[in-house]
Amino acid sequence: MRTAPGVSTIGIRARLRHAAAAIAVLLLAACSGLGAQETAAPTLPAKAKSVIQIWLWGGPSHLDTFDPKPEAGYNYCGPFSNPIQTNVPGIRICELLPLLAQQADKYSIIRSMTHGNNGHETAAYIVQTGHQPGERLVYPALGAIVSRLKGYDAGYSGLVPPYIVLTEPLGRFDEAGFLGPRYKPFATGGDPNAQRFLVEGIVSEALTDERQRARRDLLHSLDLLAQVLANPPEFAKVSVCREAAYEMILGEAGKLFDLSQEPAELRDRYGRNTFGQSCLMARRLVEAGVPYVTINYGGWDTHKQHFQAMRQKLPEMDRGMATLLQDLSDRGLLATTIVWWSGEFGRTPRIDWQPPWNGGRGHYGECFCAVVAGGGFKGGRVVGASDATGEHVAQRPVHPRDLLASILELMGIDPDGPMPNARGLDLQIMPTEEDPAKGTGRLREIM
Repeated sequence: MRTAPGVSTIGIRARLRHAAAAIAVLLLAACSGLGAQETAAPTLPAKAKSVIQIWLWGGPSHLDTFDPKPEAGYNYCGPFSNPIQTNVPGIRICELLPLLAQQADKYSIIRSMTHGNNGHETAAYIVQTGHQPGERLVYPALGAIVSRLKGYDAGYSGLVPPYIVLTEPLGRFDEAGFLGPRYKPFATGGDPNAQRFLVEGIVSEALTDERQRARRDLLHSLDLLAQVLANPPEFAKVSVCREAAYEMILGEAGKLFDLSQEPAELRDRYGRNTFGQSCLMARRLVEAGVPYVTINYGGWDTHKQHFQAMRQKLPEMDRGMATLLQDLSDRGLLATTIVWWSGEFGRTPRIDWQPPWNGGRGHYGECFCAVVAGGGFKGGRVVGASDATGEHVAQRPVHPRDLLASILELMGIDPDGPMPNARGLDLQIMPTEEDPAKGTGRLREIM
């Protein structure tokens, strides 16, 4: 095969494989509603229609975000010793979150999350699935459960897949678990803060819409088999999938990812960075009816020079998340959209000042924070408490399964109901280990 100067055959083949994979993703999404499906699990009355999960990969420090401990001293709070009051009396958060401080009436802080696991992969699995690692099955993450029970199998008809990740896969565990690849998230790739958001398989940097249409027309003209057979019924599903895929690329569904349609002033309010524009993109997706959107927000694994990193990350997070809450509220979407902020664990309350860490924080699953808003969750509340140094849960332990079960219930999914699966196994959606004597269980106090 002859190639242009400077272009290798290997490079062309790699691009072709990439294009083929993108087309396969589109066809899978477009055709997901076709074919026989399993019986859906029983549902509950739903207060929420969608979830926006803000996933802080690496683990954010609870002391430097929503559970400040200035009284613990410099070895615990470091330079962040002046937490600020929020618009809810009695609730203080980190001084680098002034915009979120003015939105505290919209969210509740859980200061007693715990699972005791300090490994990225295993902790992420626990927080995302509610199950402990090492069981005989790999259980699905919350997004995959929602995709299964609120997606195409439950009547969702959007061309945009029901489970979206902005922008990279969460990784390190299989989000769909035993449900299979049909329920994995569609990872957009690209950067929503770029001049053009290059969504994999939908938006191409090198191809204009006019050229895409010309290629489609050429493909149709070369499809002699379809012309000779005059649209046989066996080709009907393929035709439906092909046209749906082109609608994703060239139609209104594809325009959903075009952030240039938003006012410049609003984009500025969210922050002209990847996280801020991901928050705006998430709002557009839930506004279009997508049931589950994850913003995979990395950069929180701060073993070294933690406070330098936080001076950059926290203002970025503050602007994007606060604007998201306000924007959802202004549009009447917050009442039906759950916003869930969390990482796989927190970070060590005691700071390691020694070289080479120079003010770092390690992994910490004993006690950490989560934040929830909207979709039936009350705002302006604090659930649980950590001790004086933030090292242990002092009141009302909340396990990941408790939080996930609460979200599912608000989404109209019975956490105690059967988990549909192709293996025919008798499985429950979420493990039930509530113990009222120990104060564990679903978050009734804010539901």
